Amino acid sequence: MRDILARDFRPKRIIDNPSEDKLREWALEQGGMITEFGNLAVTTKVRNRIAKFTEVVVGEPDPEDARFVSEVLQYLRDKEMVMLDRVMCQAPDCKRNCRTYVTADYPRLPLMWGNTLFPQEGGEPDFTAIMVPEWPEKKVLVFPESGITLIAGSDYKGENKKAMLRQVMYWAKKEGNLGLHAASKILRVFKDGKLTDKSFILFGLSGTGKTTLSCHSHWLHAPERVIIRQDDVVILRFDGSAIGTEESFYMKTEGLEPSAQPLLYAAAISPRAILENVRVEPETGKVDFFDTTLTSNGRAMVKRRDIAFTDNEIDLEKVDFVIFITRHHDILPPIVRLTPEWGAAAFMLGESVETSAGDPAEAGKPRRVVGTNPFIMGSEEEEGNSFLSILRNNPDVQCFLLNTGSVGGVTRGQKVTVRDSVKIIEMIARDKIVWKKDDFWGYEVPVEIPGVDLARFDLSSYYPEEKVVEMSQDLKQERLEWLSQFKGLNRDIINALKL
Repeated sequence: MRDILARDFRPKRIIDNPSEDKLREWALEQGGMITEFGNLAVTTKVRNRIAKFTEVVVGEPDPEDARFVSEVLQYLRDKEMVMLDRVMCQAPDCKRNCRTYVTADYPRLPLMWGNTLFPQEGGEPDFTAIMVPEWPEKKVLVFPESGITLIAGSDYKGENKKAMLRQVMYWAKKEGNLGLHAASKILRVFKDGKLTDKSFILFGLSGTGKTTLSCHSHWLHAPERVIIRQDDVVILRFDGSAIGTEESFYMKTEGLEPSAQPLLYAAAISPRAILENVRVEPETGKVDFFDTTLTSNGRAMVKRRDIAFTDNEIDLEKVDFVIFITRHHDILPPIVRLTPEWGAAAFMLGESVETSAGDPAEAGKPRRVVGTNPFIMGSEEEEGNSFLSILRNNPDVQCFLLNTGSVGGVTRGQKVTVRDSVKIIEMIARDKIVWKKDDFWGYEVPVEIPGVDLARFDLSSYYPEEKVVEMSQDLKQERLEWLSQFKGLNRDIINALKL
């Protein structure tokens, strides 16, 4: 694909790395508006990722894809394009040059994307994305071997963001590491009378609470504190360290308000933030984070430095805890502690629900996504096996399955609140949870969590015993059937469920 690009990519004019101020000025001219907070708000035609129109092309493209690429490149010969260069990752041996081309009528896209990563440092790009939002057909072609993504028919910033992250995760896998769709943070708490840093990575599909939990203060008081590192993608190395990728957060804004999410709210109203598909009153610039008229997938692109409790680092020297965020609504407790094999099984099961960030038409329906990562390219079981190898090489890393849904059913059951989840993560860091083994599942369930009333989640309050047994057996069978499709998966992962 790089050969084709070098030969046939000939835009009429390339605007080479314009300044942020210039891009902001152009974005205002192209329909952006200034809000009551003094930040920029933009509206897009496409308001979520076009996953169903995305194709990963390994090797030579088939005739249909080749024709499509040729037509798009021919079209661009009469177009002006903005070119922007940025750097992903900050670890010296992981830095990757990223370049985006966007047709010049959409300056808000390079403006937002440019704020996502770090300033350019020169050199040819490792990863390239070409965006043609006005193309009449929706189509994303990903060429992992050449690091190129062609995005046609979408003006949604998240498409370009994920194009680069998808490529860096593929590169990480080729290097023997593992790119994860996960956030990262540190809790600095007293443990055994000593102030100690405990590092977390949190898995979760977009819209299931990953950003909410990774950006929460846990209401800690100095000298205890949280240190927020990453929101979306980290690279997990074999030694248990985790490399960050981005310099921003791209967070959902639906229902955002200061009492429940003060850190995120403060960042979203910063003058540096860019609001995307958030309802803004044209006459007054008043912002309404509760109005979903445009979409329930409204977003704010915010800089890390505008989120309290961040610092200048984006990496974790060593991961202590892995949290898989899921949304069950029946028999799963708010938290369970997993063996390494069960941790790898949780990675492969990828249990959650669809959200408006992925497919609005399917929002709320149960969904399984390996690694809660819809951007995996190549073998999924290879990633599960690698994850197990990393856990076994780092036996001090503990894995947990965190349920942010409810227990006992959606309507009559008990909701697992954000306050519950925040307290649970804090108590994991403090090692204050009392556990017991669940003989049916083989993992550990909580007996006592300081600050959380576990009696609210007692299954006997919602189901007769025989119903719990039936639902447990059905869920185990469903999980085993899912895992059985991965023929190259380490058998220890499957056997963890067969107790």
